[in-house]
Amino acid sequence: MVKGYQGYGNTLYSTNSHIMACVKHYALYGAGEAGRDYNTVDMSRNRMFNEYMYPYQAAVDAGVGSVMASFNEIDGVPATANKWLLTDVLRDQWGFQGFVVSDYTGVQEMVDHGIGDLQTVSARAVKAGLDMDMVSEGLPGTLAQSLAEGKVSQQNIDLACRRVLEAKYVLGLFQDPYKFCDLNRAKTEIYTDAHRAVARKIASESFVLLKNEQVLPLKKQGTIAVVGPLANTRSNMVGTWSVAANLSTPATVVEGIQVVAGNQAKVVYAKGSHLISDAAYEERATLFGRSLGRENEPRTDSQLLQEALGIVKDADVIMAALGESSEMSGESSSRSELDIPDVQKELLAELLKTGKPVVLVLFTGRPLTLTWEDANVPAILNVWFGGSEAAYAIGDVLFGDVNPSGKLVATFPQNVGQIPLYYNHKITGRPLEQGRWFEKFRSNYLDVTNEPLYPFDYGLSYTTFTYGDVKLNMNEVTAGGSVTASVTVTNSGNLDGAEVVQLYIRDVVGSITRPIKELKGFEKIFLKAGETKTVEFAITPELLKFYNYDLNYVVEPGDFEVMIGGNSRDVKKAIFTYK
Repeated sequence: MVKGYQGYGNTLYSTNSHIMACVKHYALYGAGEAGRDYNTVDMSRNRMFNEYMYPYQAAVDAGVGSVMASFNEIDGVPATANKWLLTDVLRDQWGFQGFVVSDYTGVQEMVDHGIGDLQTVSARAVKAGLDMDMVSEGLPGTLAQSLAEGKVSQQNIDLACRRVLEAKYVLGLFQDPYKFCDLNRAKTEIYTDAHRAVARKIASESFVLLKNEQVLPLKKQGTIAVVGPLANTRSNMVGTWSVAANLSTPATVVEGIQVVAGNQAKVVYAKGSHLISDAAYEERATLFGRSLGRENEPRTDSQLLQEALGIVKDADVIMAALGESSEMSGESSSRSELDIPDVQKELLAELLKTGKPVVLVLFTGRPLTLTWEDANVPAILNVWFGGSEAAYAIGDVLFGDVNPSGKLVATFPQNVGQIPLYYNHKITGRPLEQGRWFEKFRSNYLDVTNEPLYPFDYGLSYTTFTYGDVKLNMNEVTAGGSVTASVTVTNSGNLDGAEVVQLYIRDVVGSITRPIKELKGFEKIFLKAGETKTVEFAITPELLKFYNYDLNYVVEPGDFEVMIGGNSRDVKKAIFTYK
């Protein structure tokens, strides 16, 4: 991604198609207590380096031009003024050469954190390694006074200024300040047919088929009822933080289904329910022009439901467009419950009672608790928020023009009590035996199994893929050497399709406790029906390294378990020894 934004080598920042990438939010922004945005973070440095810091370091290694400090604190010091984070690790340890910017009002917010007034926190920030102050005006507004009082040095100020000016220089802004301000280019390149076609393809490949009891793909015939509060909205299709999007442009799900189905099928629509029974909650969930028209809707949820039941009476199949609105996910959209909202769930239950085939087209920006839906709905397609062409992409997948191949990027829990739940967890001293529900004095729940509803990297297809045994080219490897792991994958179904083959590794014995498995590689392959391919992964020492107790990045001799499969749960295994 960094190279795609910035270019690299001779192409670095060479055209007005290249921009400077910014890595955000550094660091631990996603680890807030209680799952609440901007909240306190408390984490050991060992876990920090082994689970959170790799992506930041990878971006620095790729030559990223800027880094944004996160809002949260680390070891009691907000990231925006954390010298250990911004200088000791980022610059001294990783060799970062670019500039560091605060997040929006991040400098000012340190006053609320309770570490000083604006002048104090601004001085702390620039001495810690912050170069640019976004919005707070603390650096430009107070550093002159701090310099006069000896609270910062001229060197501190000069260094921050130099880094910002160097960024402008490498971008070519001294040579052409208006390099990125070509209005004619915007008119000819934004929202073109070619770009829309790519967006449609990408969206269709991102959808994840969670369940399918021989309902999908649909036939382009008969009467299709599209029901739900998210079925006829344009503004919610593009998802959160689509600040510059024209919210009136995207097609609705109803329109997309009709276009892809063509003239052979009749598409009927009913809203079925409001987004949420609580009007005030719905208002919070549909900010920034994402309203679903409740303010102009005179009908109650009961009346909307009855209308929907009347509409679906003559339908051959029901497509329920339900889930989250776009502003229920993203920044400052934390939820304490992760069910599909109440009235939508009631609508879904009533649609199922009709006895007609029901497909749940699920909109969400996060894992939801779908235990009831998984047990009762015959087909579930998670479409996230697929962008401006999402409606057509949804039709492509529902009707089988595209065979779904997306995989979950997060674990879906059975209920919120299991959270945090993730595939690369540690093993306790009292692990539950695999396949068991409960055993007294073991690490388990009384009321639910330890397993997720859908594991990390899970996703179905309209065809099936069969994995052979994992083969290693050697069972022992000396220090510095590598192992090649291979597996044959066969499309054992009747349709062509794509599969994401995943490599996981477990360090069986370590000087500190190690995760049960870690994703170390993947490859997406396309197989025609009946076709077999062999996929190989090179397991180098770099894939075996971790940060030990002393935070040294090492590979330790011993046994390593290799796992390959189509998700983090269903894998084939082999083992080798690193000497």
